[in-house]
Amino acid sequence: MAADRRPIYKLGVVDLGLENVALPNGDSLELAVIRHPGASAIVALDERGDLAMLTQYRHAIGGWHREIPAGCRNGAESPLDCATRELQEETGLTAGRWDHLGAIVTIPSFCDERIELFLARDLSTTDAHPEPDEFIRLEWMRLAEALAMVRRGEIIDAKTIAALFHVQELLGSD
Repeated sequence: MAADRRPIYKLGVVDLGLENVALPNGDSLELAVIRHPGASAIVALDERGDLAMLTQYRHAIGGWHREIPAGCRNGAESPLDCATRELQEETGLTAGRWDHLGAIVTIPSFCDERIELFLARDLSTTDAHPEPDEFIRLEWMRLAEALAMVRRGEIIDAKTIAALFHVQELLGSD
C-alpha cells in the first residue's frame, strides 16, 4: 500500500483514495486506487461431479448473474477460512477436502482486489445463511455444462470463468 494516500471514500469493501505514485520511469503522479480486503471463490463439486452454481441478484450489473459461491475476507481471516465461511453461508454446504486453484486480480488498473480460487469436495449439507442483501438460487450442474455456458456468454463472471477452467485443467475433463 502506498505510504502517501489521501482517503476519499470508505464504505464496506470500497476504500477509495488518491495515492502519490512513483512510476518506473521516475515520474510521479496521483492515482485513484481502490484498496480491497481480498476474497475467496469456490467451485463446490459433489461426488457425482456436479458443481454448485449460483444465480444471484447483482444490482450493479442490472439483475441476475450466474457465478460460483464467493465473498470478501473479514479482517485477518485467511483465504481458506473465508472460502469455508462463504460456501456455508451462500449454499449450506461444508467441505471435507479443499484444493487451492490459484488466484486472480480483478481490475489491476485501479483496484488491488485479489480473489483466491478453491475447489471444495467431500461435501456435506448444513443450513445456508446468506447476507441480507444476497438473493441466491442454487442449482447443480455438470462442469461441462457450466463451461458450455461460458462459451455461449451465459456466464460472464471473471472469477467463475477462471475457477471453472482451473478445475477443468485439474480434473482433465471438458
